[in-house]
Amino acid sequence: MSLVLNEEQRLLKDTAKDFLGQTVPVSALRALRDKQDELGYNREHWQQMVELGWASMIIPEDYDGLDFGYMGLGAVIEESGRTLAASPLFSTIVLGASTIIEGGSPNQKSNFLPAIASGEISLALALEESPHHKTDHFTTTASADGDDYIIEGKKVFVLDGHSADYLIVACKVASETGLFIVDANTTGISRHRHHLIDSRNAANISFDQVRVPQTALIGDKTQGQALLNSILDYGRICLAAEMLGAATECFERTVAYLKERDQFGVKIGSFQALQHRAANMYIELELSKSVVLDALSAIDDKRPDLPQLASLAKAKLNDVFELVTNEAVQMHGGIGVTDELDIGLFLKRSRVATQIFGNSGFHRDRYASLCGY
Repeated sequence: MSLVLNEEQRLLKDTAKDFLGQTVPVSALRALRDKQDELGYNREHWQQMVELGWASMIIPEDYDGLDFGYMGLGAVIEESGRTLAASPLFSTIVLGASTIIEGGSPNQKSNFLPAIASGEISLALALEESPHHKTDHFTTTASADGDDYIIEGKKVFVLDGHSADYLIVACKVASETGLFIVDANTTGISRHRHHLIDSRNAANISFDQVRVPQTALIGDKTQGQALLNSILDYGRICLAAEMLGAATECFERTVAYLKERDQFGVKIGSFQALQHRAANMYIELELSKSVVLDALSAIDDKRPDLPQLASLAKAKLNDVFELVTNEAVQMHGGIGVTDELDIGLFLKRSRVATQIFGNSGFHRDRYASLCGY
């Protein structure tokens, strides 16, 4: 269990911080939002990220990857949270590539992983079917029809689903859960993009008699639920890393504001009550760093306590991100929720991020169940 980054990981994190701060700052998200960009991210920026090796970080070397691990990827994702960077990194690499790496056949790996590493294709995980996060209750079905499967159903809140080249679709196959990799342009698929309050990209997707070959099934359908659970835990941990970066940036901006804002002839940072509240945020963020690092190392080390740590990390960062953004708005005052400052953007991101792959209540209940309570 490593709660510190090694030299290579620290260098990677510093490089990501410099690149994102200079090339993909928060203003880049504003620009995408204001012009209602159809893609939802800057393709040139994404290609630069690919050239930096981010898309190939967890992909094995046999498939043109760097095999650098999730500790390194988590460091990059944490820095992307600082600038609210829009990219398919989470949907394509954390969710898509991980699914193929963990459960794909040799042909699926050779067909998709090199293309993912080079940035040629993007993926999205089509999972949710209701406003509440559920991991094993699907109405979307995949029925055998000769040598093919017919997929029928609807998915909601598919991250980057409007622009992905391929979809990984969670279906009910008889009494089992199956994951299918499907060309997003297949006949019978319709996609409707939603502009979320935090400018994150998502879509609702319908599958109307979508025919796919048996080779589209990822792994053995009897192991589909276990594979899905693992991938969701990877996603929860990496999302917690992103939330940590965003919360840290929001905290640092708030502390800087306390040092410059005058009230009653003095800096408001000199008020003891605000110092105590800032100290509480600092403590919570330090605890969060340890939680996230431990969870990321659990993925790389394939530890048996990974599910517990995933729920711990997601629940903790849900709470801390909400705390920090609430306090940031309170300490900035009314201007904190205007579009003039970026603080409101972090507040909106926290409200959406806490709902992705389970809110705090979901993960507290799951953690207790996993621990035998």
